[in-house]
Amino acid sequence: MLTEKVKEEIRERIKKYHNRRSAVMDALMIVQRDSGGYISRENMEDVAGMLGMQPVEVSAVAAFYTMYNYKRPAGKYHIQVCRNITCSLLGAEHLIEHMEKVLGVTTGHTTKDSMFTLSTVECLGSCGTAPMMQINDDYYENLTVEGIDEILKGLK
Repeated sequence: MLTEKVKEEIRERIKKYHNRRSAVMDALMIVQRDSGGYISRENMEDVAGMLGMQPVEVSAVAAFYTMYNYKRPAGKYHIQVCRNITCSLLGAEHLIEHMEKVLGVTTGHTTKDSMFTLSTVECLGSCGTAPMMQINDDYYENLTVEGIDEILKGLK
């Protein structure tokens, strides 16, 4: 169930749009931020009610965009590695394998201490600086194994 604070923030965000349904992505981000990085089915139903949408429509948005965690909570640090063609050609698969070994998880899973979730995504829109990844809201570009090790060391 959404808190009154979250509902008020969503109501304020709705005012930015001509059509309240257009606030769905903002509303999902607000809910995810407030609920520890995870959007439950119940929360999606609440958002749907606030925006005059069907729950399945809200769920479809959450499923389509990789920035939403709706199946299970993500770790404190959600690592999303681009695996599209440019990043792949420049070694993304090798970097993903390295992170799986370092973190002790396979792609799509969270470490036992809930610190890291490792995911792959189709494109993060930074082909000129590939390979790259996003951790929470921050981009890391021109990645190397050594660079990744430094980044992860800094987060631990």
